[in-house]
Amino acid sequence: MRTFVRSLAPMALAAAIALSACGGTSSAGTGSGSTGSPSPAASPSTTGSPSPSEAPVPSESPVPTENSPPGDIPDNIAFVPYTSRRGGFTISIPEGWSRTTTPSSVTFTDKLNTVVVSWQGAASPPTVSSVRRQEVPELQTTERAFTLGSLTAAALPAGPAVLTTYQANSEPKAVTGKQYRLDVQRYSLYHHGTEIVIGLRSPVGADNVDPWRIVTQSVTWR
Repeated sequence: MRTFVRSLAPMALAAAIALSACGGTSSAGTGSGSTGSPSPAASPSTTGSPSPSEAPVPSESPVPTENSPPGDIPDNIAFVPYTSRRGGFTISIPEGWSRTTTPSSVTFTDKLNTVVVSWQGAASPPTVSSVRRQEVPELQTTERAFTLGSLTAAALPAGPAVLTTYQANSEPKAVTGKQYRLDVQRYSLYHHGTEIVIGLRSPVGADNVDPWRIVTQSVTWR
């Protein structure tokens, strides 16, 4: 009997080691980014066009506009192409802007100016009617002090789009709590089963017509 027990001991030890190894593999497999490069977390202060998954924001009043808004993009700034493999597009962005990526968006920011491009699957191209019915209600709950401007059909080199213009408050500054009133242009496009939304945000009164035109005219599909 003692011989039989001694012969089982190595078997039991091996089984325990195997069970422990299986448990470690399962835990690692459930972690985010365990088999590839981790995706950077999106910064709340740099979000542009909101996604349907964003939580509703508290109700607040529009903040006063600035007399001399600090948001003009320099006329001599260079633009550099950025390609998103996940989004399937290339877009030109002012050089030197910070970048934040998530699995379904990329955001570029410099001071109070922001370009955000997001994408999601869609069964059909957006229309003025569908944007008004489905996307505007989402903006009303996810943008601070949302005020709709206009909804129009637009034509870009990348294809037809729906342009939504509106104003919203910026996120409060972390230290001072200061907010700015923003003008937002939001282009909704469609390509091969994917809706692409380009959001351009700058302080009300900033003269960014030409830079925003360069950005929107530069979009190409991969």
